[in-house]
Amino acid sequence: MRLIDPSHPFFRPAWRRAILVCAPFAWAGVEWSFDNRIWAYLFAAIGGFLAWHLFVTWRPEGRD
Repeated sequence: MRLIDPSHPFFRPAWRRAILVCAPFAWAGVEWSFDNRIWAYLFAAIGGFLAWHLFVTWRPEGRD
């Protein structure tokens, strides 16, 4: 089972994918500013995971 399915219709608009990638990075910045390094690394890793799946390896439907 995959954690995220990039082929789902919800992820077609680029603005949704961008928000889903930026939100964890923004929260990582908040955690970093409060000196919570572990949580900052965790949310940065989540943002990186989402960026990888929703931008780097994402392919529009029908372009396999």
